[in-house]
Amino acid sequence: MHTSVREINTSSESDSSYFLRVDWEGRSLGSGFQMLLTDGQDAWRGEVSQAAVNSEAEELELKKEKYIHDLHQALTGAENSPSYSFTLTPDPPHHSGMVKLTYEKMQKEISFRLGCVPLKAVADPVKAVRELLLHGLQRGDALQQQNHKLEEENQRLIQEQQRITAEMKLYASSKEALETKLFSRFVLVMNEKKAKIRSLQETVTNLQETRSSDRQNNNNPGKSEQRAGRDNEVDVYGGSTDDEPEEEQPTPASNIPSRDSFLPQSLPLQAHWTTACVTSQTWPRVASGAFSRSGPRIPP
Repeated sequence: MHTSVREINTSSESDSSYFLRVDWEGRSLGSGFQMLLTDGQDAWRGEVSQAAVNSEAEELELKKEKYIHDLHQALTGAENSPSYSFTLTPDPPHHSGMVKLTYEKMQKEISFRLGCVPLKAVADPVKAVRELLLHGLQRGDALQQQNHKLEEENQRLIQEQQRITAEMKLYASSKEALETKLFSRFVLVMNEKKAKIRSLQETVTNLQETRSSDRQNNNNPGKSEQRAGRDNEVDVYGGSTDDEPEEEQPTPASNIPSRDSFLPQSLPLQAHWTTACVTSQTWPRVASGAFSRSGPRIPP
């Protein structure tokens, strides 16, 4: 059961006020509700069924959800909007046994009726007023307890916020110290990496220069051969051999070979003929040179 109590003023007597209590079951007023109206002396009760709510919505050509929303605002005062007005007939009731409460919505200087509820006088208005007061006290106690809980929760949140703020300051200082330490280490590592990179770059440069020089030598082989030839000439003409002194010594007659010794036994006939021709031409000169001093010549 949901209960709502609000103060209303009628359009005819704005100075006089009434207290309106609305009780309903379910999620909204669409399932029907009961009303209690009192001015502190007299009290009137009434009831609105679910069929009456649907009939009013169809008569106003409004969606049921929209009509229930406006009805809830008008009877419970959830938003305390001045766009809703109430009319009580007869007004003032003057201990009447039957009154009619009409509630309307004001929109752009135009009012349209949301509903009308007939109310019957209560036989014991004092009891109704006492119930209304008890509900007000209970509601006040519940709101006070809720307010106390909210204050405790607010205090807890304040303490939690202070603790978190202190921890955040500690974390911030630790973070700055850690960043400084890491940055100093990073600088050292970066300097080492830079030195290593420079060393590698120098090595690469040297290798490239060596490769380019080798490539140039490969592209110009004539110069290399000329240089090698000059080196060989120096070795040939500048060196000395052991055969030169032996050629200057005279050859004894006993060491002069015969004609047959110049002819290899294993050569073919053409080779013997060539050798014989060469020997017959060179033999007189050799013999004359060999025996010019010490012995007779051998005829050819």
